[in-house]
Amino acid sequence: MKTAVEIAETSTTASVFADFKELTKVRLAVSVVFSAIAGYLLGAPVVQVWPILLLAFGGYCMVGASNAFNQVIERDLDALMKRTRNRPIPAGRMSVSTAMVTAIVLTLLGIVSLYILNPKTAMFGAISIFLYTSVYTPLKTVTPLSVFVGALPGAIPFMLGWVAATNEFGIEPGTLFMIQFFWQFPHFWALGWMLDDDYRKGGFKMLPTGKKDTGTLLQIIMYTIWMIVISIIPVFGITGRLQLSVPAAVIIFIMGMVMLLFAFALYGKRDNPTARKLMLASVSYITLMQIVYVIDKFL
Repeated sequence: MKTAVEIAETSTTASVFADFKELTKVRLAVSVVFSAIAGYLLGAPVVQVWPILLLAFGGYCMVGASNAFNQVIERDLDALMKRTRNRPIPAGRMSVSTAMVTAIVLTLLGIVSLYILNPKTAMFGAISIFLYTSVYTPLKTVTPLSVFVGALPGAIPFMLGWVAATNEFGIEPGTLFMIQFFWQFPHFWALGWMLDDDYRKGGFKMLPTGKKDTGTLLQIIMYTIWMIVISIIPVFGITGRLQLSVPAAVIIFIMGMVMLLFAFALYGKRDNPTARKLMLASVSYITLMQIVYVIDKFL
């Protein structure tokens, strides 16, 4: 049987690990790594395990670093909001210095890992951290335009995988970037609609018009339509090596239309449960769309 000291040490280790996962937002980081690997599989002439492992590790480090820096900067505001007040720093379970050291170490590990793949990948990874922490985060309490700035680093992962596989930036990774760029607006504004009251407590201006109104809903619908259009562009053969078969394009189009129906439902009902359904539909869309792209390449 374990002694009291051993039980305490196990509990402490588990607590530290849980706080690390929360500091780095593990679910978000894993979804970003998934997008990057999908981009790699689309771009790689020959799939190799070692680059995928480097990309996954480096990608997680970069996202984790961005989230850690973000939580250091916003620690006082996080304490004001219900959904964030139990994060490690505002809850007092982690010091600011510990979080900063963690963020810096993750940044260095991430850049080095991505640089081993190629310098362009490391550059885009570094740009994403800079934009997220130095531009997007400070703007969140200033203007709703912060979401547009935040969509730039948020759109990099899908593209990053292609660059990691090819060491090239052209029409193909540019298209992957635009798909994820336009997707973020209906996704994040649905989340912003749900959490608007909590965001206001922290002083965050996240909805495009600043409030839950018709203007916000129309923009959600508009950006969903743009997302659908960009997602099927490769079927027309104008995006270089990034191609999409007609059956795959039809599947992606149908998935996009389902998401658009949820956007119209929110326009009609204007309540939080419907916004949650749109948010969940958007998560399903981006995941399934990337899977369809990858499967279509290898069939």
